[in-house]
Amino acid sequence: MYLVSYDISDNRRRRKISKELENYGTRVQYSVFECNISEKKYMELYSKLLDLMIEDECGNIRIYDLCGACKKKIVTIGIFDGKGDIDDEEVMVI
Repeated sequence: MYLVSYDISDNRRRRKISKELENYGTRVQYSVFECNISEKKYMELYSKLLDLMIEDECGNIRIYDLCGACKKKIVTIGIFDGKGDIDDEEVMVI
């Protein structure tokens, strides 16, 4: 699983990046997506994001590769909206 976050000031570019990420993962925060995809799909996504960011001098996209053991350690505190995959996730609802 990959955790992808972005900080993009340009509205048009931010919308394009968001739409692209919606094709690969689940939005868990406004600018954070969990992408449970194969390495092949990851390379495809990476290439598309790279193309979208090629001329952006201010924004950034951060991608974290979470191994299976790390994925099992994800803890959610707060209200879970039911949109994400919680099979391996510990959820704490307050």
